[in-house]
Amino acid sequence: MAIKKKVSKSTIEIDLTGPDGNAFMLIGKAGNLAKQLGLDKAKIQAEMMSGDYENLIKVFDKHFGHFVTLYR
Repeated sequence: MAIKKKVSKSTIEIDLTGPDGNAFMLIGKAGNLAKQLGLDKAKIQAEMMSGDYENLIKVFDKHFGHFVTLYR
């Protein structure tokens, strides 16, 4: 018998082409992450909604890119 170490997943992965890539899902995920990190949820979500979908992704990545990997 072999005992292996459990590999922890250090980042969250989101496929933007799937249902998790929906703008509303990303805004909700941003709110949850902001709350967990002690960031201003309303300010981040407002910035995400201030432009088009590309802006939304850029703002999400700016604030959470070190925790979340986005795939196209």
